[in-house]
Amino acid sequence: MTQSKKMARIAYDALNEKKGEDIKIIDIAEVSTLGDYFVIANGNSSSQVTALVDNVEEEMHKAGFSLRQREGLDFGDVIIHVFDKESRDFYNIERAWKDGKEITVKDLD
Repeated sequence: MTQSKKMARIAYDALNEKKGEDIKIIDIAEVSTLGDYFVIANGNSSSQVTALVDNVEEEMHKAGFSLRQREGLDFGDVIIHVFDKESRDFYNIERAWKDGKEITVKDLD
């Protein structure tokens, strides 16, 4: 497993653990130099969004990965976006990265 796959898997698991909704993993390695994966999820309330973000940060830190920028949870090869439902619908990041390939968590194993 590559480092970026491991990072995406940790992020997915951290979001899933706190019941993040509609978790998407988009492989952007072939279409961007920004990174290898976007992981996108939403929560139902501001407190859940905060819990999702905090859990991702904690689990990535435990695995030895450093946060480069908190806005967008930029870990270098993997960028995690966590929104409330309304903001996710408004920004529609999935559409912006439609040239990337949506994958499943099983593709990270």
